[in-house]
Amino acid sequence: MLQLNYRDSRPIYEQIKDGLRKLVVTGAIAQDEKLPSVRELATSLSINPNTIQKAYRELEQEGYIYTIAGKGSFAATRADVAQGRKGELMKKFDEIVKELLYLNQDKDELIKRIEELAKGGAKRDTGK
Repeated sequence: MLQLNYRDSRPIYEQIKDGLRKLVVTGAIAQDEKLPSVRELATSLSINPNTIQKAYRELEQEGYIYTIAGKGSFAATRADVAQGRKGELMKKFDEIVKELLYLNQDKDELIKRIEELAKGGAKRDTGK
C-alpha cells in the first residue's frame, strides 16, 4: 500500500500523507472505503502511531478523509476532496507562476504549457 523512503528529506508523516492522498485521488482507495486503523498502519510500516495520527489528522483537515468515532477513517467523496484541495493548489500555482514570471519565463510559454496539460499532453521541463 504505502512505502516510505528514509532517504527522502520530507518527514515521514508527509510521505504518508502524500501516499494516501495519491491513493484517494487515483481511486486506489474508493470513496467511503475504510482506511487501515492508525495501529494497523503503524505496525505495517514499523513506525510510531503518533506519526500516522498526524498524517490522518492533516488529511482530514484537507478534506481527503473523514473520521467516524469508534468506526475509523474513510476516504472522502470526490466533491469533498475537490472543495478542500482546489484553493490550496491554486495558491501554490499562483506562487509558482509569480516566481516563473520573476525569472523572466515567457507568459505565452506558460499559457501554451497549461493548454497542453489541459489536453492531456504533459510536456517535459525544457529548463527555460
